Amino acid sequence: MITKKIEKLLNDQMNFEIFSAYVYRAMGAYCDVRDLSGFSNWFKIQAKEEEIHAEKLYNYILDRGGAPLYMGFGDPGHNWETLQKVFEDALKHEEEVTERFNKIMTEAVKEEDHATRSFLNWFIDEQVEEEAAAKSIVNQIKIVGETGPGILMMDREMATRTLTTVAE
Repeated sequence: MITKKIEKLLNDQMNFEIFSAYVYRAMGAYCDVRDLSGFSNWFKIQAKEEEIHAEKLYNYILDRGGAPLYMGFGDPGHNWETLQKVFEDALKHEEEVTERFNKIMTEAVKEEDHATRSFLNWFIDEQVEEEAAAKSIVNQIKIVGETGPGILMMDREMATRTLTTVAE
């Protein structure tokens, strides 16, 4: 059984994961409009991963005797000036996700909720990878610029990204 405080934090995070998928779909649309379908693919895969994360949280809340609650969320954004800015915002978003999971972990440690701590470890590890991936793309765009063959090569590379099975 989880406490009401942990249940609320997990529900908030479940909803934030759904919002994250929404944000990444908006970023993908930005790329599609600019005929950067590879970058759009990267964001679509990212959105699907966030949906899987939300489902993991949903199932955990249920398994621990809680009630998953869906809540609304705001505008995902759509007024980026450049591809660089889109990925900088994606990196900031992942950093916020990390901060949120760290907050839940801190509370689980305080409450000596070992099951939730164990559950959260996967997400904490995943966030290291998420931030590194976004940061790498930001840095590569800085190197190649937003026009010319470099960005087209990156777009082709982003098109090869596939959804990998997320560990249960």
